[in-house]
Parts: sequence; structure tokens; C-alpha cells
Amino acid sequence: MINLVWLIPLFPLIGFLITGLYRNVLPKSFVGYLGSSTILASFIVSVGIFLELNASDIKSFTIPLFNWISVGELTIAFSFLIDPLSSLMLLIVTGIGFLIHVYSIGYMQHDAGFNKYFSFLNLFIFFMLILVLGSNYVIMFIGWEGVGLCSYLLIGFWFTNVSYASAAKKAFIMNRIGDLGFLIAIFLIYSTFGSVEFGRIFPEAAKMASGNNVLILITALLFIGAIGKSAQIPLFTWLPDAMAGPTPVSALIHAATMVTAGIYMIARSNILFTLAPQTLNVVSIIGISTSILAATIALTQTDIKKVLAYSTVSQLGYMFLGLGVGAYTGAFFHVITHAFFKALLFLGAGSVIHGMSNEQDMRHMGGLKSKLPVTFFTMMIGTMAIAGLPPFSGFFSKDEILAHAYQHNTLLWVIGVIGAVLTAFYMFRMMFLTFFGKFRGTSDQNHHLHESPKSMTVPLIILAILSAIGGFMGIPEVLGGSHWLANFLAPVFSDSASKMDKFSLDHNTEYILMAVSVAGSTMAAIYAYFKYVRNAHVPVSDNVNRPALANLSFHKFYFDEIYRAVFIRPLDALSNFFFKVVDKSGIDGIVNGFGSSASEASRGFRLLQSGNTGFYIFMMVVGIVALFVYGFYTI
Repeated sequence: MINLVWLIPLFPLIGFLITGLYRNVLPKSFVGYLGSSTILASFIVSVGIFLELNASDIKSFTIPLFNWISVGELTIAFSFLIDPLSSLMLLIVTGIGFLIHVYSIGYMQHDAGFNKYFSFLNLFIFFMLILVLGSNYVIMFIGWEGVGLCSYLLIGFWFTNVSYASAAKKAFIMNRIGDLGFLIAIFLIYSTFGSVEFGRIFPEAAKMASGNNVLILITALLFIGAIGKSAQIPLFTWLPDAMAGPTPVSALIHAATMVTAGIYMIARSNILFTLAPQTLNVVSIIGISTSILAATIALTQTDIKKVLAYSTVSQLGYMFLGLGVGAYTGAFFHVITHAFFKALLFLGAGSVIHGMSNEQDMRHMGGLKSKLPVTFFTMMIGTMAIAGLPPFSGFFSKDEILAHAYQHNTLLWVIGVIGAVLTAFYMFRMMFLTFFGKFRGTSDQNHHLHESPKSMTVPLIILAILSAIGGFMGIPEVLGGSHWLANFLAPVFSDSASKMDKFSLDHNTEYILMAVSVAGSTMAAIYAYFKYVRNAHVPVSDNVNRPALANLSFHKFYFDEIYRAVFIRPLDALSNFFFKVVDKSGIDGIVNGFGSSASEASRGFRLLQSGNTGFYIFMMVVGIVALFVYGFYTI
């Protein structure tokens, strides 16, 4: 089965080609079926590969397809790597991707660009699978750039709206900043190790000393790439704006797959980062800072998708915190659980928006619990999961990250717990404003309120089940489990494990850490209940009555305005200078000057061709005299 791995990206590629080339002639029903079935086929093959790998004693297979680049000593094969890490990512990408494709059939049914939308979705899945399966950094980079392209296409899908098109450009440009760091890292990796293949680089790197300057530089550049793709400070502002795309796009790209590519890349390169502890410290600081900043902004947002967008940024910060403190398994565990509950929450938000006739402002919702019962019940499960309440999935993965953070640095743990409390508050705030109290929308919206079709609610139910039980794959020893996930991923992180301090907290300490985190989240949920349900508080719609700190949070601490003043306007001014002075007046002036000179000279010489015979005889005599004079002086 493992030798059939090439089928996994092939199926969505075929789906993209068919739905893309024949989008103007194929019926919507066929396109939805074909687009979804190709991802389902990839998921079935992925499950088969996962089961075979789990039963095998060998935990890593490199499947060469063909020799791609061969220049001098540089040889790059187009080959795929199957190991525990990539096999789990395959299940996430194809499994969640299939559910989102099915959901999209109902959500996008009445959109004129339905067929084009499905072709873009299939192409995105293809590139994400290439990223995950690549056995070297160059193949990974192809997928890395491909998902960036598809993100641009999907975020700006409704490109006739100028703000949506601008959001797509913003995402594309900010990703390019990070991608440049990743690309330079690849060049530096090749110059250091003489290869870009994981199988050659990592064993060689394991022999190097910790703190090696070259490794620090390589990992710093790789981290810059991860910052762009996974929306961390300072390159995080593109992701909230990316909510301009259709809601299923938000669920697929900005919750379950693309934004986790940075975490996957660092987890794949774990030995390089383990031997660069200075970089890991930066990773943990950037991660926890992003988590707190995004959570603080989410506290005051009124757009339901913006709340979830900043929540995604915050949860990605948690994952980077896990990577920074050496909890590679915990960080990837949170990637998996986050894929479950955040995809659920985004799709649930889409169901709300669908029922509310495209309304996204929570101040105009309320009382939807009875009108959208399936959506409410499933989203409540997702909310409890992301809040870290037991026994839902987020509790186990977040607890593992916080426990490792406590062992690494107590301050990181304290800030992490504060982030968990803020998460619980803004998520339950979202639920209470949306589903509880009196309906605050228009009478027309109230008249059209209805539960979403089964093509949308069935994926919600499946994701709710996964959000509820997904954490059981990583039950820690302190709770009587054996942490299956850690054992399964152990071969991927074995070199790093041998060079890092082992997790050594006693059970009593772990119990206390869990209790503090759960108590904080519970109290935050209760406070949100009293504020938004018992007291029926609704956020104000203007800046006059909003406190100063809340106003800062509501305006995202003016990061976009600061970036515009510090970077965009000076660059625009510099570009205008080069255009008007250097290009137009300078380069164009020189080129046009030569043309004008030739034109003016030709205009003067043209007068010599008068057509007068006497003038021609006169000029002939002048020429003969000139020849005689020249001959006289040269004898």
C-alpha cells in the first residue's frame, strides 16, 4: 500500500484538471461529487498507508518517483517520505479536506463560481499533500509555494469586492516575506550538508555540537518562513483579513492545513532546532507573545469569523510555544486537535452566517439556539474543546504544552494559563452572543432562519465527535494512559529526545497544573455567562462608550495602521521616486533622448535631398575639390 502513495496527490490533481478545464460545461452536482470523491479516494489510500505503517517494524519509507534535477553534484529526486509524522498529516489534510468539500456543496450551491471554487479547493489539497509528502526541502518548498498561491486564489475568490481582493494580495505578499527566509535557508542547508534530502541532512546534523552558529542561522531562517505561513508576530495580520474568502476556505486553509505548515516544517526539522537552543528560545517567546496578543484582540471583536481568526492565530502561538520548549509531540498533538475543533467552529460559523442571510456581526444575532439546534450543539462541543475543558480534545493537547512550558520556564506557563483563560472567555462570549438571549436581527432574517442542509450539518456532527474524543489518542500517564501518539511519533523525534532534558514533573505537580488551567477556563466561562446571558450585555457599536483598552483591542492595536505608516507609505514614496525620477526622467529620458536626437538629425539631413539637379552638381564639385585637397595634404 505504501508504494501507492503517489495516488494520494494524484487524485485531487485529476479533480482540479477536470473541474478546472470543463468548469463552464459541467453541472454543479457532478463537480461537487467529483471534487469530493477525489479527496475521499486520497483519504482511503492515506488510511491504508497509516494502518500498514502502524503495523510495520520499519517506520520510515522513501518512495522515489523520478530524478528531477541533476546539475553537477546537485541531485534532487522527486520522492515522497512516509513516516509517522507525514502519515498523520495525510489523514488530517484528506480527512478534514473531504468533510469541508462535502460542506461546500451545500454552502456554495447558489454561487455562480461553484465549479471554479471546487477546482481551486482540489488544487490546494494537491499542493498541501506535496508539502507534507516531500522527502526533501525543495519538494516541500514546491508545496509551500503552491498553498500560498491557492490561498491567494481562494481568499480573493469574490474578487469583484475590492476589499476582498486587497486581503488576498496582503496574504500573498506577507507570505512571500517568510518564504524568502525559507528559500535562503534551503541554499544554506545545501551549502552546509551538500544535500537537501531529509535522510542525509538530519543524521549529519545530529553529529554536530549544540549551539553551532550555522545551525542557528539555518533554523532562524526556517523560522522566518514558519512565521509567515503560520501567522506569528510580526507577520500575523494577513490571517484575520483572509476571512474575506468563503467560510469553508477559512476552515480548510486557516484552521486545519495551510497555517499549520510552519509547525509541520519545524517538527520535521526538529533535530536542527534542538541543536539550536537560542532559536528555540525565540520560537517560544514569539509563540507565547502571539498567543496573548491575538487572544486580547479576540476579546472585543464582533464579527464571528474575526473572533475565530484571531483565535487561530492565538492557538498557533500555543503550538509554537510547544515547539520552543521542546514539546514536539505536544505541539503536533495540538495541531491535530485544533484541526478538529477549529474546522468545526469555522464551519459552524458558516452555518450561522448561512442561516442569518450572510450576517456576520454577533450584535445582530442572539437566540439562535432553538432555530439552529445542530449548529449550536456541535459548536458548543468545539468551544469546550478549544477552552481546554476535560474530557474534550483541547484539554489534553493544551495541558501537555503547558506542562512542558512549566518545566522549561515558569513564566511561560503563567502566561500560557492566562492565554487559556482568555481563550475560554472570548469563545464562550461568542457562543452566548450568538445563540443565547433575544434575537437582535431584522424581522426578515428571523423569518428566513433555518437549520443548514445535511450536506453542511453532517460534517459538523463528525467534527464534533472528533473534537470530543480526539484527545484520547494522547492520554498522559498521569491520567492512566500510555500516550499512544507520543509512542507512534517517537521515531521522528528520537534524535531530539536523546539530546534534550526528559520530561520529569511528578504526578502531584501535573495534577495541580491541570487543576489551575481548568479552573481558570471554567471561571472565565462562568463570567462570560453572567455578563452576556444573565445581564444580557451586548457590545457597543461605536467608540464613544468603549474603554480605552477595549478600543485598542477592537482596532487590533492599530497594527495595520502602524505597518502602513512605517512600511507601506515609505515604500510607496520610494517607488514613486524611482518611477518618476529614476525610471521616467532618467532611464526613459536617456532612451527617448537618443531617439529624439536621431529624429532631429534625420530631419536636418533630409533637407539635403531637395531634388534640385543644380544643387546635386554643386555638391559633386564640392566633393571633388575636397578629395583634391585631402590628396594634396596626404602626399
